[in-house]
Amino acid sequence: MADNTQNAPERVLMKGNEVLAEAAMRAGCRFFFGYPITPQTELAAYMAKVLPKIGGTFLQAESEVAAINMVYGAAAAGARVMTSSSSPGVSLKSEGASYMAGADVPGVIVNVMRGGPGLGGIQPSQSDYFQATRALGHGDYFMPVLAPSTVQEMADLIYLAFDLADEYRTPAMILADGMIGQMMEPVSLPPARDPKTLPRKPWATDGHKGERAHNVVNSLYLSPEKLEDTNRERFERYEQIKAKHQRQEMMMCDDAEIVVVAFGAASRIARTAVRDARAKGIKAGLLRPITLWPFPTNAIDEVIDNGAKNFLSVELNMGQMVDDVRLAVAGRADVDFYGRTGGVLPTPEEVLEQIERLAAGKPVAPSAGAKDLGSVLPQPIDRKSSYERGE
Repeated sequence: MADNTQNAPERVLMKGNEVLAEAAMRAGCRFFFGYPITPQTELAAYMAKVLPKIGGTFLQAESEVAAINMVYGAAAAGARVMTSSSSPGVSLKSEGASYMAGADVPGVIVNVMRGGPGLGGIQPSQSDYFQATRALGHGDYFMPVLAPSTVQEMADLIYLAFDLADEYRTPAMILADGMIGQMMEPVSLPPARDPKTLPRKPWATDGHKGERAHNVVNSLYLSPEKLEDTNRERFERYEQIKAKHQRQEMMMCDDAEIVVVAFGAASRIARTAVRDARAKGIKAGLLRPITLWPFPTNAIDEVIDNGAKNFLSVELNMGQMVDDVRLAVAGRADVDFYGRTGGVLPTPEEVLEQIERLAAGKPVAPSAGAKDLGSVLPQPIDRKSSYERGE
């Protein structure tokens, strides 16, 4: 791998995971703490190779728990810092992410999703949507969650994630999946920033030099009233993020009666299905959320105002984002779900079939390949003794 950090060609061919690393360094990230796990390990490997060459620090921690707490420490000192993992590893980082949110320190967390629950599999999945948008750790907090669908967006959105994290003093997440992380596409890399030119962080524990009072970074508030006031102030910032930073792509939605909602890898499949539906005279469109939190509710309002009658949420899970679609639609149109899970990707033909069913007034069909669960679940164990069985 070439060191593209300083003077890259205008356009290069790179793998998604490596682009995340390269663009993060160009955004001013000089500290990375992580632990290997498929399918995101190339990101850490690229950081290990390149980051020390530009004066940064790469450290493979002894665990995901250690890594996120190292991120917390570097962020508290004012550094641009990130960590990356895949689904089970991100679960282990959840407590540290909550501490970062509680201490109002910025940092970027990358999740290149794999199948689950548990160890699951190493194929692409989108089953961490709930975790990212609702429950990455305990307590009252949210964080910006950005979902790339191309390798180019891997670069663009991690660049944005660092800026949002710093501006609002919050962790921010890139929620990708194994398909986007492993694929290679041409990408125009963003310009490299000198970390010294980034805005100062007067709250950071970077040494007072006799010029100010000591800064304290902490998430512990023993006074209930103080903790309540702090949470309320934090939620005021969340409202600002909702108002200013909803992002989405809308394709053929001006007159769409059926709107497919999909993000990440699923949106690439849905895009083809929508085009094929249009070729058949069906007024279909694609609404692709780029920010999963804040969810693009304003875009939902717009397509409903334009005449949308049906929404079809296409996901690589058993149905998670569809809940946010239903909340945003608020009963003004019908909402259906179609998904594949376990690392199985739906085909454009499968999604097109569901669009055609909705256009004909029929319900969405069960996912192709669905089985009788009794045939795949472990059968009950007969715990009777041989005497009780009459043997």
